[in-house]
Amino acid sequence: MNLIILGAPGSGKGTSATVLRETYSLAHISTGDLFRYNIKENTPLGIEAKSYMDKGALVPDDVTIRMVEDRLNNPDCEKGYILDGFPRNIAQAEALDKMLAAKGSKIDAVVYVKCDDDIIMDRVTTRRVCEKCGASFNVKYMPTKVEGICDVCGGNVVQRSDDNPETVAKRLETYRINTQPLIDFYNERGIIVEGNNNVDSKTCISSIEAGLKNLGL
Repeated sequence: MNLIILGAPGSGKGTSATVLRETYSLAHISTGDLFRYNIKENTPLGIEAKSYMDKGALVPDDVTIRMVEDRLNNPDCEKGYILDGFPRNIAQAEALDKMLAAKGSKIDAVVYVKCDDDIIMDRVTTRRVCEKCGASFNVKYMPTKVEGICDVCGGNVVQRSDDNPETVAKRLETYRINTQPLIDFYNERGIIVEGNNNVDSKTCISSIEAGLKNLGL
């Protein structure tokens, strides 16, 4: 099963991706992780990507596509994968189609994690993260046992600088502009599977699994 997962920042996309990965034994391919790995390991693609990033320029689609293609050649992708953060635009989606067709493969479904903006705003602005281990908490929904202290490692738990209402609103607007064309692109194929995360992740995952079954997956 080859999946793409879409969802606004703070929608619960990451949690859904993790559950789907474990449930269906999929390789979870995050473009953010791909970039960090290639840059850290000084791979040819990492060096090329960093040359653009160092100049404050966007990494061209071609570099990102080649990075994803290289990752899809790994053995752990043979049984299926979930693409997280790619494609980000129609050009990347079309390049992915071409790449997979050359391998006799395709995307089976696009999981779209939906969540209302006001709920995302509430969840993100009350989110807190451990400076030491990165564990995530929430002052309203999942507070630490001791205020400001990580339950996992004892590190300081803080609010990320970009988890403020103004920045979150801008991220949501940017997401909508970039993602709606992708949703329309895949909707025309009838392979969009929606999960509503307004209530909780369990309800969201149940609807996603039901949608995948309806597609015969």
